[in-house]
Amino acid sequence: MDMIGKRVLVTGSTTGIGQGAAAMFRAAGARVAINGRDPQRVDRVIAEMGGEGYVAAPGHVGTVEGCRRIVEEAVAKLGGLDCLVNNVGIGPLARLLQVTEAHWDEVIAVNLRAALFCTQAALPALRASRGSIVMISSVTGLIAGPPDSFVYAISKGGLIGMTRSLATELAADGVRVNCLCPGYIDTPMVQAENELTHGQLKQAISEFTPLGRIGTVRECASSILYFASDDGRYITGAVLPNDGGCFANGSWGTNDQGSEPAPTTAGQDH
Repeated sequence: MDMIGKRVLVTGSTTGIGQGAAAMFRAAGARVAINGRDPQRVDRVIAEMGGEGYVAAPGHVGTVEGCRRIVEEAVAKLGGLDCLVNNVGIGPLARLLQVTEAHWDEVIAVNLRAALFCTQAALPALRASRGSIVMISSVTGLIAGPPDSFVYAISKGGLIGMTRSLATELAADGVRVNCLCPGYIDTPMVQAENELTHGQLKQAISEFTPLGRIGTVRECASSILYFASDDGRYITGAVLPNDGGCFANGSWGTNDQGSEPAPTTAGQDH
Protein backbone atom coordinates (compact mmCIF):
# COMPACT_ATOMS: atom_id res chain seq x y z
CA MET A 1 0.00 0.00 0.00
CA ASP A 2 1.19 3.48 -0.88
CA MET A 3 1.48 5.75 2.16
CA ILE A 4 3.83 8.31 0.61
CA GLY A 5 3.19 11.72 2.14
CA LYS A 6 1.00 10.38 4.96
CA ARG A 7 1.64 11.59 8.51
CA VAL A 8 0.83 9.06 11.23
CA LEU A 9 0.81 8.93 15.03
CA VAL A 10 0.76 5.49 16.67
CA THR A 11 0.29 5.52 20.43
CA GLY A 12 2.16 2.83 22.34
CA SER A 13 4.52 2.17 19.45
CA THR A 14 7.77 1.14 21.12
CA THR A 15 6.90 -2.57 21.02
CA GLY A 16 4.46 -5.16 19.74
CA ILE A 17 1.63 -4.33 17.36
CA GLY A 18 2.22 -0.59 17.65
CA GLN A 19 5.87 -0.81 16.66
CA GLY A 20 5.06 -3.22 13.86
CA ALA A 21 2.44 -0.87 12.47
CA ALA A 22 4.80 2.09 12.71
CA ALA A 23 7.49 0.21 10.81
CA MET A 24 5.04 -0.85 8.10
CA PHE A 25 3.70 2.68 7.71
CA ARG A 26 7.25 3.95 7.30
CA ALA A 27 8.16 1.22 4.80
CA ALA A 28 5.13 2.31 2.74
CA GLY A 29 6.38 5.91 2.66
CA ALA A 30 4.68 7.56 5.64
CA ARG A 31 6.32 9.70 8.29
CA VAL A 32 5.53 8.33 11.73
CA ALA A 33 5.43 9.69 15.29
CA ILE A 34 6.54 7.12 17.87
CA ASN A 35 4.96 7.25 21.32
CA GLY A 36 5.78 5.66 24.66
CA ARG A 37 6.03 6.76 28.27
CA ASP A 38 9.83 6.85 28.46
CA PRO A 39 11.47 9.47 26.20
CA GLN A 40 14.79 7.60 26.25
CA ARG A 41 13.13 4.39 25.16
CA VAL A 42 11.30 6.22 22.38
CA ASP A 43 14.59 7.65 21.12
CA ARG A 44 16.26 4.24 21.32
CA VAL A 45 13.46 2.54 19.38
CA ILE A 46 13.56 5.23 16.69
CA ALA A 47 17.31 4.70 16.33
CA GLU A 48 16.85 0.93 16.11
CA MET A 49 14.19 1.40 13.41
CA GLY A 50 16.54 3.48 11.28
CA GLY A 51 15.78 7.00 12.47
CA GLU A 52 14.86 8.68 9.21
CA GLY A 53 11.15 9.32 8.75
CA TYR A 54 10.33 8.94 12.45
CA VAL A 55 9.72 11.62 15.07
CA ALA A 56 9.43 11.27 18.83
CA ALA A 57 6.19 12.04 20.65
CA PRO A 58 6.78 10.60 24.12
CA GLY A 59 4.30 10.95 26.96
CA HIS A 60 1.79 9.25 29.21
CA VAL A 61 -1.73 8.84 27.80
CA GLY A 62 -3.14 8.23 31.28
CA THR A 63 -4.09 11.90 31.67
CA VAL A 64 -6.06 14.20 29.39
CA GLU A 65 -3.23 16.72 29.37
CA GLY A 66 -0.78 13.96 28.49
CA CYS A 67 -2.92 12.97 25.49
CA ARG A 68 -3.02 16.57 24.29
CA ARG A 69 0.72 17.07 24.60
CA ILE A 70 1.49 13.87 22.70
CA VAL A 71 -0.81 14.78 19.82
CA GLU A 72 0.34 18.40 19.70
CA GLU A 73 4.00 17.36 19.54
CA ALA A 74 3.30 14.80 16.80
CA VAL A 75 1.29 17.27 14.72
CA ALA A 76 3.92 19.97 15.11
CA LYS A 77 6.81 17.70 14.12
CA LEU A 78 4.95 16.01 11.25
CA GLY A 79 3.38 19.20 9.94
CA GLY A 80 -0.13 17.78 10.24
CA LEU A 81 -1.77 14.40 10.67
CA ASP A 82 -3.41 11.93 8.30
CA CYS A 83 -3.92 8.98 10.64
CA LEU A 84 -4.16 8.43 14.38
CA VAL A 85 -3.74 4.84 15.60
CA ASN A 86 -5.06 4.50 19.15
CA ASN A 87 -3.05 1.41 20.02
CA VAL A 88 -1.77 1.84 23.57
CA GLY A 89 -3.17 -0.60 26.11
CA ILE A 90 -2.56 -2.33 29.44
CA GLY A 91 -4.19 -5.36 31.04
CA PRO A 92 -3.45 -5.98 34.73
CA LEU A 93 -5.39 -8.98 35.96
CA ALA A 94 -7.97 -9.06 38.77
CA ARG A 95 -11.23 -10.87 39.42
CA LEU A 96 -14.34 -8.93 40.45
CA LEU A 97 -13.71 -8.88 44.19
CA GLN A 98 -10.05 -8.01 43.63
CA VAL A 99 -10.74 -4.97 41.45
CA THR A 100 -9.81 -1.75 43.22
CA GLU A 101 -10.70 1.80 42.29
CA ALA A 102 -7.08 2.35 41.24
CA HIS A 103 -7.13 -0.76 39.00
CA TRP A 104 -10.36 0.33 37.31
CA ASP A 105 -9.24 3.93 36.88
CA GLU A 106 -5.87 3.00 35.34
CA VAL A 107 -7.23 0.49 32.82
CA ILE A 108 -10.11 2.71 31.74
CA ALA A 109 -7.87 5.78 31.56
CA VAL A 110 -5.22 4.15 29.39
CA ASN A 111 -7.31 1.80 27.24
CA LEU A 112 -10.48 3.82 26.73
CA ARG A 113 -10.29 7.44 27.88
CA ALA A 114 -6.97 8.01 26.15
CA ALA A 115 -8.45 7.02 22.79
CA LEU A 116 -11.20 9.60 23.24
CA PHE A 117 -8.94 12.47 24.24
CA CYS A 118 -6.18 11.67 21.74
CA THR A 119 -8.89 11.67 19.08
CA GLN A 120 -10.31 14.94 20.37
CA ALA A 121 -6.87 16.58 20.27
CA ALA A 122 -6.14 15.22 16.80
CA LEU A 123 -9.48 16.13 15.27
CA PRO A 124 -8.59 19.60 13.87
CA ALA A 125 -5.60 18.14 12.01
CA LEU A 126 -7.59 15.11 10.84
CA ARG A 127 -10.41 17.33 9.58
CA ALA A 128 -7.89 19.36 7.64
CA SER A 129 -6.45 16.24 5.98
CA ARG A 130 -9.74 14.30 5.81
CA GLY A 131 -7.81 11.60 7.56
CA SER A 132 -8.64 8.48 9.56
CA ILE A 133 -8.55 6.93 13.01
CA VAL A 134 -7.83 3.28 13.79
CA MET A 135 -8.78 1.91 17.21
CA ILE A 136 -6.94 -1.20 18.40
CA SER A 137 -9.42 -3.15 20.51
CA SER A 138 -9.27 -6.92 21.10
CA VAL A 139 -11.28 -10.07 20.56
CA THR A 140 -12.05 -9.70 24.29
CA GLY A 141 -14.26 -6.78 23.28
CA LEU A 142 -16.32 -9.17 21.14
CA ILE A 143 -16.52 -12.38 23.17
CA ALA A 144 -16.05 -13.20 26.85
CA GLY A 145 -12.53 -13.34 28.20
CA PRO A 146 -11.07 -14.84 31.38
CA PRO A 147 -12.72 -13.59 34.59
CA ASP A 148 -9.47 -12.01 35.75
CA SER A 149 -9.23 -9.74 32.70
CA PHE A 150 -12.81 -8.51 32.55
CA VAL A 151 -11.93 -4.84 33.21
CA TYR A 152 -9.63 -5.06 30.19
CA ALA A 153 -12.52 -6.59 28.20
CA ILE A 154 -14.86 -3.79 29.29
CA SER A 155 -12.38 -1.18 28.10
CA LYS A 156 -11.91 -2.94 24.76
CA GLY A 157 -15.65 -3.28 24.27
CA GLY A 158 -15.88 0.45 24.87
CA LEU A 159 -13.49 1.09 22.00
CA ILE A 160 -15.83 -0.77 19.66
CA GLY A 161 -18.75 1.41 20.74
CA MET A 162 -16.59 4.52 20.41
CA THR A 163 -15.57 3.49 16.90
CA ARG A 164 -19.13 3.19 15.67
CA SER A 165 -20.30 6.37 17.37
CA LEU A 166 -17.41 8.48 16.10
CA ALA A 167 -17.66 7.01 12.61
CA THR A 168 -21.19 8.38 12.27
CA GLU A 169 -20.38 11.72 13.91
CA LEU A 170 -17.25 12.42 11.87
CA ALA A 171 -18.41 11.10 8.50
CA ALA A 172 -19.56 14.56 7.45
CA ASP A 173 -16.00 15.81 8.03
CA GLY A 174 -14.59 13.08 5.81
CA VAL A 175 -12.82 11.53 8.83
CA ARG A 176 -13.09 7.72 8.92
CA VAL A 177 -12.98 5.64 12.12
CA ASN A 178 -12.39 1.88 12.14
CA CYS A 179 -11.45 -0.76 14.69
CA LEU A 180 -9.16 -3.80 14.69
CA CYS A 181 -9.73 -6.62 17.20
CA PRO A 182 -6.60 -8.80 17.47
CA GLY A 183 -6.59 -12.21 19.07
CA TYR A 184 -3.41 -13.93 20.24
CA ILE A 185 -0.50 -12.19 18.49
CA ASP A 186 3.16 -13.20 18.59
CA THR A 187 4.51 -10.12 20.34
CA PRO A 188 7.68 -10.06 22.48
CA MET A 189 5.65 -10.15 25.68
CA VAL A 190 3.59 -13.13 24.54
CA GLN A 191 6.84 -14.84 23.57
CA ALA A 192 8.08 -14.26 27.13
CA GLU A 193 4.86 -15.71 28.55
CA ASN A 194 5.25 -18.72 26.28
CA GLU A 195 8.74 -19.31 27.64
CA LEU A 196 7.41 -19.17 31.20
CA THR A 197 4.91 -21.89 30.32
CA HIS A 198 7.60 -23.95 28.57
CA GLY A 199 5.84 -23.62 25.23
CA GLN A 200 2.40 -24.62 26.50
CA LEU A 201 0.80 -21.26 25.64
CA LYS A 202 1.57 -21.43 21.93
CA GLN A 203 0.65 -25.11 21.87
CA ALA A 204 -2.74 -24.28 23.37
CA ILE A 205 -3.25 -21.44 20.91
CA SER A 206 -2.53 -23.76 17.98
CA GLU A 207 -5.14 -26.21 19.29
CA PHE A 208 -8.08 -23.85 19.89
CA THR A 209 -7.54 -21.33 17.07
CA PRO A 210 -9.38 -22.45 13.91
CA LEU A 211 -6.41 -21.47 11.71
CA GLY A 212 -4.18 -23.53 13.98
CA ARG A 213 -1.54 -20.95 14.93
CA ILE A 214 -0.80 -17.66 16.64
CA GLY A 215 -1.03 -14.46 14.59
CA THR A 216 1.91 -12.31 13.58
CA VAL A 217 2.46 -8.62 14.24
CA ARG A 218 2.72 -8.02 10.50
CA GLU A 219 -0.71 -9.54 9.94
CA CYS A 220 -2.20 -7.02 12.37
CA ALA A 221 -0.15 -4.13 11.01
CA SER A 222 -1.27 -4.80 7.44
CA SER A 223 -4.91 -4.54 8.51
CA ILE A 224 -4.19 -1.22 10.24
CA LEU A 225 -2.55 0.12 7.08
CA TYR A 226 -5.48 -0.94 4.94
CA PHE A 227 -7.91 0.94 7.18
CA ALA A 228 -5.68 4.02 6.90
CA SER A 229 -5.01 3.74 3.18
CA ASP A 230 -6.72 5.40 0.25
CA ASP A 231 -7.78 1.90 -0.84
CA GLY A 232 -9.95 1.76 2.28
CA ARG A 233 -11.42 5.24 2.00
CA TYR A 234 -15.03 3.98 1.71
CA ILE A 235 -14.75 2.01 4.95
CA THR A 236 -15.83 3.59 8.23
CA GLY A 237 -17.39 2.17 11.38
CA ALA A 238 -15.96 -1.27 10.60
CA VAL A 239 -14.90 -3.71 13.33
CA LEU A 240 -12.48 -6.35 12.05
CA PRO A 241 -11.51 -9.44 14.08
CA ASN A 242 -7.91 -10.46 13.36
CA ASP A 243 -7.87 -13.61 15.45
CA GLY A 244 -7.46 -16.72 13.31
CA GLY A 245 -11.19 -17.45 13.45
CA CYS A 246 -11.71 -17.38 17.22
CA PHE A 247 -14.59 -14.87 17.09
CA ALA A 248 -16.34 -16.89 14.39
CA ASN A 249 -15.85 -19.98 16.54
CA GLY A 250 -17.19 -18.22 19.65
CA SER A 251 -14.11 -18.92 21.76
CA TRP A 252 -10.45 -18.07 22.12
CA GLY A 253 -9.59 -20.94 24.39
CA THR A 254 -10.54 -19.61 27.81
CA ASN A 255 -12.35 -21.60 30.43
CA ASP A 256 -14.37 -20.64 33.49
CA GLN A 257 -11.24 -20.65 35.63
CA GLY A 258 -9.60 -17.98 33.51
CA SER A 259 -6.39 -19.95 33.13
CA GLU A 260 -5.39 -18.38 29.83
CA PRO A 261 -4.13 -14.78 29.63
CA ALA A 262 -6.08 -12.23 27.61
CA PRO A 263 -4.98 -11.86 23.99
CA THR A 264 -2.62 -8.95 23.25
CA THR A 265 -2.80 -7.78 26.87
CA ALA A 266 0.98 -7.88 27.20
CA GLY A 267 1.64 -7.20 23.55
CA GLN A 268 0.69 -3.54 23.47
CA ASP A 269 3.06 -0.91 24.75
CA HIS A 270 2.34 1.55 27.48
